[in-house]
Amino acid sequence: MEEARHVKAPHPDATPNHESARTDTRSTRNTGPGRLLIAVYAVFAISATARAGYQILTKFSDAPLAYLLSAFAAVVYLVATVSLAKAGTTWFKVSLAAVLVELIGVLVVGALSVFDPVAFPHETVWSLFGRGYAFIPLLLPILGLIWLYRRRPGRGETVAGD
Repeated sequence: MEEARHVKAPHPDATPNHESARTDTRSTRNTGPGRLLIAVYAVFAISATARAGYQILTKFSDAPLAYLLSAFAAVVYLVATVSLAKAGTTWFKVSLAAVLVELIGVLVVGALSVFDPVAFPHETVWSLFGRGYAFIPLLLPILGLIWLYRRRPGRGETVAGD
């Protein structure tokens, strides 16, 4: 007797198992709580840019270091916002770098503004660890690093967007 062979037909909704079509769900940083994180970064990017622009245009000679640091913070927030919204390992690395620079900036500028207030006669976004912004500039990179850690691309996996 001939042996009966059962061939299971693929489910109509199944996607082909091609490496290029596979997406690592952890690489998607702009879903769930990530959307809120991106929104907060966007608000800080806009507010820091507006503040730094106004300060540089109207009173740059009063505190050039502080105002340039505010402009630098605005750029960091902008890069973090865009990179967190994008998928792929390259954007993940850009996000990680931006958030780490932000954390270092908040810690260094915060400490310098506490121990050498003469160097910071006017506040920046990161002065006094973000006290003028309810310490959100200190908390934001910590939350960002936690989110990035939880959404890091897996080793050896292909990620859409690369």
